[in-house]
Amino acid sequence: MKLKYEGKASDLSLKEQVKIVLSEVVEIARLGPGKVLVIGTSTSEVAGQHIGTSGALDVANELLQGIEEIRSEVGFAVAFQCCEHLNRALVMERTLLEQLRLTEVAAIPVPKAGGSMGSAAYLSFSSPCLAEAIEADAGIDIGETLIGMHLRRVAVPFRPSIRYIGEARVNAAFTRPKLIGGERAVYRLETDSGREIHSNGLNEGNAHLCD
Repeated sequence: MKLKYEGKASDLSLKEQVKIVLSEVVEIARLGPGKVLVIGTSTSEVAGQHIGTSGALDVANELLQGIEEIRSEVGFAVAFQCCEHLNRALVMERTLLEQLRLTEVAAIPVPKAGGSMGSAAYLSFSSPCLAEAIEADAGIDIGETLIGMHLRRVAVPFRPSIRYIGEARVNAAFTRPKLIGGERAVYRLETDSGREIHSNGLNEGNAHLCD
């Protein structure tokens, strides 16, 4: 699924740039049917301006085209994060909201209250709605909009080969289940004096506490 490119990433269209980034996230996160990707985008940053100052629907629509080409091929669901004016609610298809039994909130995102990407996504969906929150399996942040509040624990940072889409810095993450224990976990500790401290917290002192 991972797309390859030659030359400079900056020579590619916005559509091709986002397709490459998304293809890499699909591979590392193993996205497919039943998985959810959250995307946060500042079209202002993509256009080289400060976040929240120069939203552009044409930029949003070009990015959407690239995202949809990959999504339709792989089969994962996507949710688009709105801006802070809508409390970073998420635009998605109603089928996803109902499937995950998410809390719906009432608003229609527009460029000045929701963001250009959220607004464009809302218009592109067949039955759009807004959810208050989600726990997505992976995420892409275009323009450092901060999407962490909508990622499932535990999030693992991922650096795509293309670090900028347009002029916007790109970060991504996939998630993994919580590791309860694991190879680094310590369950028994012997001190210099020969005293053993066990993880059950029944020994002397505060061995069961952190720091």
